[in-house]
Amino acid sequence: MTTIDDVARAAGVSVSTVSYALSGKRPISAPTRARVERAVRELGYRPHAGARALASQRTNVLALMAPLRVDVNVGVIMQFVTGVVTRARDFEHDVLLLTQDDLAGVDRVAAGSMVDALIMMDVEAEDPRLPLLRRQKQPAVLIGLPRDPQGLSCVDLDFEAAARLAVDHLADLGHRQIALVGSPHLVLERRTTYAQRMVHGFTTETARRGIAGLFVPCESSHAGAVDAVDRVFDQLPDVTALIVHNEVALPAVLATLRERGKEVPRDISVVAVCPEDVAVGQPQPLTAVDIPAMTIGSVAVDMAAARLDGDHPAETRLLSPVLTGRESSGPAPA
Repeated sequence: MTTIDDVARAAGVSVSTVSYALSGKRPISAPTRARVERAVRELGYRPHAGARALASQRTNVLALMAPLRVDVNVGVIMQFVTGVVTRARDFEHDVLLLTQDDLAGVDRVAAGSMVDALIMMDVEAEDPRLPLLRRQKQPAVLIGLPRDPQGLSCVDLDFEAAARLAVDHLADLGHRQIALVGSPHLVLERRTTYAQRMVHGFTTETARRGIAGLFVPCESSHAGAVDAVDRVFDQLPDVTALIVHNEVALPAVLATLRERGKEVPRDISVVAVCPEDVAVGQPQPLTAVDIPAMTIGSVAVDMAAARLDGDHPAETRLLSPVLTGRESSGPAPA
């Protein structure tokens, strides 16, 4: 689909110049306007209805709540943030980043009419912020899926499907004993829904395939990874495959396997659930189910734009997972 960036490149101008030429909000020279209009015609560009709605709002600011806790991978969080900020620029919007998860922050930006819409990350099953989001006049989009999403737009990776995909990949390679090294205890205790959905997808799919499955929480540290791997070997001694859903602990998990004399994939296969750059950035590129953080952030902005358009109801979009096979997964040892 042609975007405003494509028009700007074809016309040799900035995105803001294209926007001003189309909206008439600022005077543009006749030659520049002609180049923009020619690029629009040649590329068949049609401005998004949500973009027009965003442009007509008073603040031209989106709020993004991205709590920076000790148990989150800040690098991955910033991929979501980049997706939001980059896409918001297409709608001529700035992004106000809120790094606390307190209700006062939501109330302050909403009640004060500081923003046109809110995008919220790190969603819990019974998130205490949701009643306030439902009461405010600005639309809200959640990156995550609460137990009851009524009245709120939600977007996320389908983590249950991601777990099933990873299990099926390994089962088809002949693995019959698989462990999931997952999120830290604090994330699970908060009932953060991506972690819950990952565990549920893993346990249901291993049961369906008749496979011995073990879930082990893992603290996001080197010591946590060592402890998690040792617990896997203690509780499932004949394990032949690991699914790792913890980006911070992932390098230490691989290092611990080497220290325990386990060669990947000869002795044990590894599938990661993480962003693509994390998977290929390991010493041994990993088979992985991608978490498309930047895409999810971009879709969240599109959903906010659609809600601001006025006629688009709240909806939930779960992106289908994609697994890329690499050298870290292979047939189960004989």
